[in-house]
Amino acid sequence: MFETAFAVLIVLACGVMLLRLTLSERRRARFDAASRRTWQRSAQQAQRLWHWRSSHADARRVADEALRRARDGVHRDGNVIRPASFRPPRKPH
Repeated sequence: MFETAFAVLIVLACGVMLLRLTLSERRRARFDAASRRTWQRSAQQAQRLWHWRSSHADARRVADEALRRARDGVHRDGNVIRPASFRPPRKPH
């Protein structure tokens, strides 16, 4: 399967290079510019997708951590929540 996909990519690359050789100078420049734009767009989309996945995972991790902190380590008096950080120090100096 891998060999077949690799062979198809090589054949496509050779076809594109052959097509490029048959174009006039002006059309070759337009073809090159269009190829660069397409390559840059696809690279930007891949980068956005990668960044979205990593930032989404970071946001989920931070939210889970905040929920865990909210559940644990608090003292509840009825509907009043008093975290341990609000307690006065034991030995004020």
